[in-house]
Amino acid sequence: MQIQRRALIFLTFAFLASLGMAQSPANSNPWSAVEQGIGRAGQVQGDGAYKVGLPRGDMKVTVEGVVLKPALALGSWVAFTSPGADAMMMGDLVLAEDEVPPVMASLQDNGIEITALHNHVLHESPRVMYMHISGHGDAAKLAGAVKQAVSLTKTPAPSPTPAAAQPNIDIDTAAIEQALGHKGKVNGGVFQVGVPRAESITEAGMKIPASVGLSTALNFQPTGGGKAAITGDFVLLSSEVNNVIKALRQNGIQPTAIHSHMLEEQPRLFFMHFWANDDAVKLAKGLKQALDKTNSK
Repeated sequence: MQIQRRALIFLTFAFLASLGMAQSPANSNPWSAVEQGIGRAGQVQGDGAYKVGLPRGDMKVTVEGVVLKPALALGSWVAFTSPGADAMMMGDLVLAEDEVPPVMASLQDNGIEITALHNHVLHESPRVMYMHISGHGDAAKLAGAVKQAVSLTKTPAPSPTPAAAQPNIDIDTAAIEQALGHKGKVNGGVFQVGVPRAESITEAGMKIPASVGLSTALNFQPTGGGKAAITGDFVLLSSEVNNVIKALRQNGIQPTAIHSHMLEEQPRLFFMHFWANDDAVKLAKGLKQALDKTNSK
C-alpha cells in the first residue's frame, strides 16, 4: 500500500511538472530558433514580422558636423516574415567600405542574395555603404547565415543588460507628430516615424509586411535649439519620384540617393533618401508636403 501511494504521488507530480513545462513561456516563443541563430533577440512588429536590430555603435560617422547616432542612419537590421521553413528574410546591413567584400562573399556562400549596394547620405566621414539583402527558406538557417556575415564586421555584440528607458529629447515631438499626421517613438536618442504605403507589395508572390523595409522612414536627431538633423527614406512608385523631389527641395530638404532596395517586388518601388538640419517642426511640415505626394496610409 505504501509503495502504491508513493507511486501515485510521483505520477501526480510528474503530470503537474509536464503541464508546467508545456505552459512555460520559454517553450512558447516561436522565434527562439531565430534568436539562437542570429545570436540576439528582436521584436515582433505590429504586422507579425520579427525584426532584429544590429546597430553600428562602433562607427563614429559625421555629416556636416553632425555625429550620427546609430538610430538615425547607422542601424543594420534584418526581418523575418515567419519562424518556419518557408520564411522570407529581408534586411539592410550598414558597412564600412572594407567590410563590403567579405560580407558579400559570406552571404552569397550561405544562400543570401544581395539586392542592392549603395550610399544613403552625402559627405559622410568615414564613408558608409548600405547592403540590402534577401533570403527565402528556413528562418533559423537564414538567421545563422546573417550572423556569420555580421561576425566579419565590427558590429558590437548585443548588450547583456536590459535597455534603459528612453530619455526625453530636445525637440517638440508632439508638434512633429501633429505636422506629419503620424505617431512616432524615441529610439536611441532619435525620434522615428514610420509611414506604410497603402498598396499591398509582393515579392516572388509573397506579400511583404510593411515593417520589412516598406514603410517610409522619417528620423529626427536633435542638434540643439529645437533643430534636428533628419534622414530616412521615402518608399515610392515611379510616378511619385519627381513630385517628392520637388516637394522636398522646396522645403530645404536635400534628396541624397534614389535607388532600388529589392529585385522582384510588385509594384516596382524606389527609395529616396534625404538630409536636412533645421528647425524640427519646420522640417516635419516639409516632409508632410512630400508625404502628400505619395499613396501612403
